[in-house]
Amino acid sequence: MLKNVAALLLDEVHPFELGVLCEVFGLDRSDEGLPVHDFAVVSAEGPVLQTHAGFTISTPHGLDRLEEADLVAVPAGSHFMDREYPKEVLDALRRTVDRGARVLSVCSGAYVLGAAGLLDGRRCTTHWRHAAELARRFPRAVVEPDVLYVDEGPVITSAGTAAGIDACLHLVRQAHGPDVANAIARRMVVPPHRDGGQAQYIKRPLPRTACDTVGGTLAWMERHLDQEMTVEQLAAQAHMSPRTFARRFQQETGTTPYRWLLRQRVLLAQHLLETSDETMDVIAGRTGFGNAAALRHQFVKSMGTTPNSYRRTFRGPTPVSEAA
Repeated sequence: MLKNVAALLLDEVHPFELGVLCEVFGLDRSDEGLPVHDFAVVSAEGPVLQTHAGFTISTPHGLDRLEEADLVAVPAGSHFMDREYPKEVLDALRRTVDRGARVLSVCSGAYVLGAAGLLDGRRCTTHWRHAAELARRFPRAVVEPDVLYVDEGPVITSAGTAAGIDACLHLVRQAHGPDVANAIARRMVVPPHRDGGQAQYIKRPLPRTACDTVGGTLAWMERHLDQEMTVEQLAAQAHMSPRTFARRFQQETGTTPYRWLLRQRVLLAQHLLETSDETMDVIAGRTGFGNAAALRHQFVKSMGTTPNSYRRTFRGPTPVSEAA
Protein backbone atom coordinates (compact mmCIF):
# COMPACT_ATOMS: atom_id res chain seq x y z
CA MET A 1 0.00 0.00 0.00
CA LEU A 2 1.25 3.46 -0.88
CA LYS A 3 -1.35 6.12 -0.16
CA ASN A 4 0.17 8.37 2.48
CA VAL A 5 3.60 9.88 1.81
CA ALA A 6 5.61 12.29 3.96
CA ALA A 7 8.80 14.11 2.97
CA LEU A 8 10.99 14.61 6.04
CA LEU A 9 13.02 17.82 5.78
CA LEU A 10 16.09 18.94 7.70
CA ASP A 11 17.83 22.31 7.56
CA GLU A 12 19.66 23.08 4.29
CA VAL A 13 17.53 20.65 2.31
CA HIS A 14 18.24 20.52 -1.42
CA PRO A 15 15.23 21.85 -3.37
CA PHE A 16 15.65 19.61 -6.42
CA GLU A 17 15.53 16.37 -4.44
CA LEU A 18 12.51 17.67 -2.51
CA GLY A 19 10.95 18.66 -5.84
CA VAL A 20 11.31 15.09 -7.10
CA LEU A 21 9.20 13.83 -4.19
CA CYS A 22 6.63 16.58 -4.70
CA GLU A 23 6.39 15.87 -8.43
CA VAL A 24 5.93 12.09 -8.11
CA PHE A 25 3.79 11.91 -4.96
CA GLY A 26 2.43 15.41 -4.38
CA LEU A 27 0.55 16.27 -7.59
CA ASP A 28 -3.14 15.56 -8.10
CA ARG A 29 -3.41 13.67 -11.42
CA SER A 30 -6.87 12.26 -10.79
CA ASP A 31 -8.11 13.93 -13.99
CA GLU A 32 -5.96 11.36 -15.82
CA GLY A 33 -7.31 8.50 -13.77
CA LEU A 34 -4.11 8.23 -11.71
CA PRO A 35 -4.05 7.56 -7.95
CA VAL A 36 -3.72 10.51 -5.58
CA HIS A 37 -1.35 10.35 -2.61
CA ASP A 38 -1.96 12.08 0.69
CA PHE A 39 1.31 14.00 0.59
CA ALA A 40 2.83 16.25 3.26
CA VAL A 41 6.10 18.07 3.79
CA VAL A 42 7.26 17.57 7.37
CA SER A 43 9.79 19.74 9.18
CA ALA A 44 12.21 18.07 11.54
CA GLU A 45 13.80 21.30 12.77
CA GLY A 46 11.21 24.03 13.25
CA PRO A 47 8.37 25.43 11.12
CA VAL A 48 10.77 27.33 8.83
CA LEU A 49 13.70 25.59 7.16
CA GLN A 50 16.62 26.99 5.21
CA THR A 51 17.41 25.44 1.84
CA HIS A 52 20.94 25.19 0.50
CA ALA A 53 19.86 27.50 -2.34
CA GLY A 54 19.27 30.41 0.03
CA PHE A 55 15.48 30.53 0.35
CA THR A 56 13.28 29.17 3.13
CA ILE A 57 10.48 26.62 3.32
CA SER A 58 7.69 26.67 5.89
CA THR A 59 5.28 23.86 6.74
CA PRO A 60 2.67 23.32 9.45
CA HIS A 61 3.51 19.63 9.78
CA GLY A 62 5.74 18.28 12.55
CA LEU A 63 7.11 14.83 13.25
CA ASP A 64 3.75 13.50 14.45
CA ARG A 65 2.64 13.52 10.79
CA LEU A 66 5.11 10.69 10.08
CA GLU A 67 3.21 8.25 12.26
CA GLU A 68 0.48 7.75 9.64
CA ALA A 69 2.70 7.65 6.54
CA ASP A 70 3.10 4.55 4.38
CA LEU A 71 6.34 6.05 3.06
CA VAL A 72 8.70 8.52 4.74
CA ALA A 73 11.14 10.05 2.25
CA VAL A 74 14.30 11.94 3.21
CA PRO A 75 15.69 14.23 0.48
CA ALA A 76 19.33 15.30 0.33
CA GLY A 77 20.78 18.22 2.22
CA SER A 78 24.04 20.06 2.75
CA HIS A 79 26.53 18.77 5.34
CA PHE A 80 24.53 15.56 5.83
CA MET A 81 27.82 13.66 5.81
CA ASP A 82 29.19 15.24 8.99
CA ARG A 83 26.28 16.69 10.97
CA GLU A 84 24.35 15.25 13.90
CA TYR A 85 20.61 14.58 13.71
CA PRO A 86 17.91 15.19 16.35
CA LYS A 87 17.19 12.07 18.38
CA GLU A 88 13.46 12.44 17.82
CA VAL A 89 14.03 12.33 14.03
CA LEU A 90 15.99 9.09 14.23
CA ASP A 91 13.45 7.57 16.62
CA ALA A 92 10.63 8.49 14.23
CA LEU A 93 12.41 6.80 11.31
CA ARG A 94 12.99 3.65 13.34
CA ARG A 95 9.31 3.57 14.37
CA THR A 96 8.33 3.92 10.72
CA VAL A 97 10.16 0.72 9.82
CA ASP A 98 9.09 -1.08 13.00
CA ARG A 99 5.39 -0.59 12.22
CA GLY A 100 5.82 -1.94 8.69
CA ALA A 101 5.99 1.28 6.66
CA ARG A 102 8.84 2.16 4.29
CA VAL A 103 11.57 4.77 4.25
CA LEU A 104 13.29 6.26 1.20
CA SER A 105 16.42 8.39 0.96
CA VAL A 106 17.42 10.52 -1.99
CA CYS A 107 21.16 11.11 -2.47
CA SER A 108 22.82 12.13 0.82
CA GLY A 109 19.57 11.49 2.69
CA ALA A 110 21.06 8.01 3.15
CA TYR A 111 23.20 9.45 5.95
CA VAL A 112 20.07 10.15 7.98
CA LEU A 113 18.90 6.56 7.55
CA GLY A 114 22.39 5.37 8.47
CA ALA A 115 22.37 7.45 11.66
CA ALA A 116 19.06 5.79 12.58
CA GLY A 117 20.70 2.36 12.16
CA LEU A 118 18.46 1.46 9.24
CA LEU A 119 21.33 0.68 6.86
CA ASP A 120 22.98 -1.86 9.16
CA GLY A 121 23.24 -5.19 7.37
CA ARG A 122 21.44 -3.81 4.34
CA ARG A 123 22.50 -3.05 0.77
CA CYS A 124 22.25 0.66 0.06
CA THR A 125 23.56 3.47 -2.12
CA THR A 126 24.04 7.22 -2.33
CA HIS A 127 25.66 9.70 -4.70
CA TRP A 128 28.91 8.21 -6.01
CA ARG A 129 30.87 11.11 -4.53
CA HIS A 130 29.65 10.24 -1.03
CA ALA A 131 29.65 6.44 -1.24
CA ALA A 132 33.10 5.86 0.27
CA GLU A 133 32.33 8.15 3.20
CA LEU A 134 28.97 6.45 3.76
CA ALA A 135 30.74 3.08 3.96
CA ARG A 136 33.34 4.50 6.34
CA ARG A 137 30.82 6.15 8.63
CA PHE A 138 28.46 3.16 8.68
CA PRO A 139 30.68 0.08 8.37
CA ARG A 140 27.78 -2.35 8.84
CA ALA A 141 26.07 -1.00 5.72
CA VAL A 142 26.66 -2.76 2.39
CA VAL A 143 27.25 0.21 0.11
CA GLU A 144 26.83 -0.29 -3.65
CA PRO A 145 28.23 2.84 -5.34
CA ASP A 146 27.42 1.99 -8.97
CA VAL A 147 23.64 1.55 -8.90
CA LEU A 148 20.80 4.06 -9.31
CA TYR A 149 18.83 2.78 -6.33
CA VAL A 150 18.60 -0.17 -3.95
CA ASP A 151 15.35 -1.66 -2.64
CA GLU A 152 16.01 -3.59 0.56
CA GLY A 153 12.55 -4.35 1.89
CA PRO A 154 11.40 -1.42 4.00
CA VAL A 155 14.49 0.67 3.18
CA ILE A 156 15.02 2.18 -0.26
CA THR A 157 18.07 4.30 -1.03
CA SER A 158 18.77 6.17 -4.24
CA ALA A 159 21.91 7.59 -5.78
CA GLY A 160 22.61 11.21 -6.66
CA THR A 161 19.93 13.79 -7.48
CA ALA A 162 17.89 12.55 -10.47
CA ALA A 163 18.29 8.92 -9.38
CA GLY A 164 15.60 9.81 -6.87
CA ILE A 165 13.18 9.85 -9.81
CA ASP A 166 14.14 6.27 -10.65
CA ALA A 167 13.57 5.13 -7.07
CA CYS A 168 10.23 6.95 -6.77
CA LEU A 169 8.94 5.51 -10.04
CA HIS A 170 10.07 2.08 -8.86
CA LEU A 171 7.92 2.48 -5.74
CA VAL A 172 4.96 3.68 -7.80
CA ARG A 173 5.41 0.71 -10.15
CA GLN A 174 5.38 -1.68 -7.18
CA ALA A 175 2.31 -0.10 -5.57
CA HIS A 176 0.17 0.82 -8.56
CA GLY A 177 1.56 -1.11 -11.51
CA PRO A 178 3.62 -0.22 -14.60
CA ASP A 179 0.84 1.69 -16.38
CA VAL A 180 0.64 4.26 -13.57
CA ALA A 181 4.43 4.57 -13.32
CA ASN A 182 4.71 4.99 -17.09
CA ALA A 183 1.99 7.65 -17.14
CA ILE A 184 3.75 9.67 -14.42
CA ALA A 185 7.06 9.29 -16.24
CA ARG A 186 5.50 10.61 -19.44
CA ARG A 187 4.14 13.64 -17.58
CA MET A 188 7.61 14.27 -16.16
CA VAL A 189 9.22 13.68 -19.58
CA VAL A 190 11.63 11.08 -18.17
CA PRO A 191 12.18 7.42 -19.02
CA PRO A 192 10.12 5.03 -16.85
CA HIS A 193 13.27 2.99 -16.32
CA ARG A 194 16.88 3.88 -17.07
CA ASP A 195 19.48 1.38 -18.22
CA GLY A 196 22.65 0.88 -16.24
CA GLY A 197 23.67 2.56 -13.02
CA GLN A 198 25.55 5.59 -11.87
CA ALA A 199 28.90 4.06 -12.84
CA GLN A 200 28.42 5.70 -16.25
CA TYR A 201 28.28 9.14 -14.59
CA ILE A 202 31.39 8.78 -12.44
CA LYS A 203 34.35 10.76 -13.67
CA ARG A 204 37.39 8.50 -13.43
CA PRO A 205 40.56 10.30 -14.55
CA LEU A 206 43.47 8.28 -15.75
CA PRO A 207 45.37 7.08 -12.69
CA ARG A 208 48.91 8.37 -12.38
CA THR A 209 51.87 7.24 -10.34
CA ALA A 210 54.46 9.39 -8.65
CA CYS A 211 57.05 6.64 -9.00
CA ASP A 212 59.37 6.35 -11.96
CA THR A 213 59.67 2.56 -11.98
CA VAL A 214 56.67 1.85 -14.19
CA GLY A 215 55.73 5.43 -15.13
CA GLY A 216 57.36 5.22 -18.54
CA THR A 217 55.64 1.93 -19.25
CA LEU A 218 52.27 3.39 -18.27
CA ALA A 219 52.77 6.22 -20.75
CA TRP A 220 53.71 3.72 -23.45
CA MET A 221 50.63 1.60 -22.68
CA GLU A 222 48.38 4.66 -22.99
CA ARG A 223 49.79 5.41 -26.43
CA HIS A 224 49.30 1.82 -27.65
CA LEU A 225 45.90 0.83 -26.27
CA ASP A 226 44.96 -0.64 -29.66
CA GLN A 227 47.73 -3.23 -29.45
CA GLU A 228 47.85 -6.63 -27.76
CA MET A 229 50.04 -6.59 -24.65
CA THR A 230 51.38 -9.32 -22.40
CA VAL A 231 53.13 -9.01 -19.06
CA GLU A 232 56.24 -10.36 -20.72
CA GLN A 233 56.17 -7.61 -23.36
CA LEU A 234 55.53 -4.90 -20.78
CA ALA A 235 58.28 -6.23 -18.55
CA ALA A 236 60.72 -6.09 -21.47
CA GLN A 237 59.59 -2.51 -22.14
CA ALA A 238 60.41 -1.69 -18.48
CA HIS A 239 63.67 -3.71 -18.58
CA MET A 240 62.54 -6.03 -15.77
CA SER A 241 61.69 -9.65 -15.34
CA PRO A 242 57.96 -10.40 -15.64
CA ARG A 243 57.74 -11.31 -11.96
CA THR A 244 59.45 -8.12 -10.79
CA PHE A 245 57.42 -5.99 -13.19
CA ALA A 246 54.10 -7.44 -12.01
CA ARG A 247 55.06 -6.85 -8.37
CA ARG A 248 56.22 -3.26 -8.97
CA PHE A 249 53.14 -2.50 -11.07
CA GLN A 250 50.83 -3.69 -8.30
CA GLN A 251 52.75 -1.68 -5.71
CA GLU A 252 52.70 1.57 -7.67
CA THR A 253 49.25 1.49 -9.27
CA GLY A 254 47.26 -0.61 -6.82
CA THR A 255 46.08 -2.97 -9.54
CA THR A 256 47.31 -5.51 -12.08
CA PRO A 257 48.53 -4.66 -15.59
CA TYR A 258 45.48 -6.37 -17.11
CA ARG A 259 42.97 -4.46 -14.99
CA TRP A 260 44.78 -1.15 -15.52
CA LEU A 261 44.85 -1.71 -19.28
CA LEU A 262 41.18 -2.71 -19.35
CA ARG A 263 40.17 0.43 -17.45
CA GLN A 264 42.11 2.71 -19.82
CA ARG A 265 40.51 1.04 -22.83
CA VAL A 266 37.04 1.60 -21.37
CA LEU A 267 37.93 5.23 -20.61
CA LEU A 268 39.06 5.73 -24.20
CA ALA A 269 35.87 4.09 -25.45
CA GLN A 270 33.84 6.51 -23.30
CA HIS A 271 35.71 9.44 -24.81
CA LEU A 272 35.17 8.23 -28.37
CA LEU A 273 31.48 7.53 -27.75
CA GLU A 274 31.02 11.03 -26.38
CA THR A 275 33.01 12.92 -28.99
CA SER A 276 32.86 10.99 -32.27
CA ASP A 277 30.47 9.29 -34.67
CA GLU A 278 32.78 6.32 -35.22
CA THR A 279 31.13 2.91 -35.56
CA MET A 280 31.38 0.37 -32.74
CA ASP A 281 33.80 -1.74 -34.76
CA VAL A 282 36.11 1.25 -35.32
CA ILE A 283 35.98 2.17 -31.63
CA ALA A 284 36.64 -1.45 -30.71
CA GLY A 285 39.71 -1.46 -32.93
CA ARG A 286 41.05 1.83 -31.58
CA THR A 287 40.60 0.73 -27.98
CA GLY A 288 42.13 -2.71 -28.36
CA PHE A 289 38.93 -4.72 -27.84
CA GLY A 290 39.11 -6.06 -31.39
CA ASN A 291 35.42 -6.23 -32.27
CA ALA A 292 32.11 -4.67 -31.29
CA ALA A 293 30.97 -7.74 -29.34
CA ALA A 294 34.06 -7.70 -27.10
CA LEU A 295 33.71 -3.94 -26.63
CA ARG A 296 30.08 -4.34 -25.61
CA HIS A 297 30.86 -7.15 -23.16
CA GLN A 298 33.63 -5.26 -21.35
CA PHE A 299 31.77 -1.93 -21.44
CA VAL A 300 28.63 -3.40 -19.87
CA LYS A 301 30.72 -5.20 -17.27
CA SER A 302 32.53 -1.99 -16.30
CA MET A 303 29.85 0.68 -16.81
CA GLY A 304 26.59 -1.14 -16.29
CA THR A 305 25.20 -0.01 -19.64
CA THR A 306 25.81 -0.68 -23.33
CA PRO A 307 28.02 1.50 -25.55
CA ASN A 308 25.01 2.52 -27.64
CA SER A 309 23.00 3.51 -24.59
CA TYR A 310 25.98 5.42 -23.20
CA ARG A 311 26.37 7.30 -26.49
CA ARG A 312 22.68 8.24 -26.53
CA THR A 313 22.96 9.54 -22.97
CA PHE A 314 26.12 11.60 -23.34
CA ARG A 315 26.15 12.53 -27.02
CA GLY A 316 22.46 12.62 -27.80
CA PRO A 317 20.80 11.74 -31.10
CA THR A 318 22.53 12.43 -34.38
CA PRO A 319 21.63 15.99 -35.35
CA VAL A 320 19.32 16.39 -38.33
CA SER A 321 20.80 18.60 -41.04
CA GLU A 322 18.97 21.75 -42.09
CA ALA A 323 18.64 20.34 -45.60
CA ALA A 324 16.76 17.34 -44.21
